[in-house]
Amino acid sequence: MIAQYGFSATLTARPGTSGRLVDLLLTGLNEGSPGDSEHCVVYLVSRSASDPHVVHVTEGWTSEEDHHRVFAGEAAQAIVAQIDGLLAKEPEYTDHVPVRGKAAF
Repeated sequence: MIAQYGFSATLTARPGTSGRLVDLLLTGLNEGSPGDSEHCVVYLVSRSASDPHVVHVTEGWTSEEDHHRVFAGEAAQAIVAQIDGLLAKEPEYTDHVPVRGKAAF
């Protein structure tokens, strides 16, 4: 499948919670979670090289509609609810229209 919609999110964790934030975001790859969906073709969690409190998430989806539908589900909402308590400020989002690339983990 090819990603037709994507976004990057920059999340700033409260001091002492960035490890928990990364672990929680990675549960998004578990079976039944959003990143496990056939419609999610890219799900990358990264730490900032310059700020230990900053975590980046990059996602690519088959369509914006698929992303919204999957994220309206129970599994995604449970993760989102837990993330909010770990953040020092509102996440920053940048939307993307993927052109071409490669993902191998």
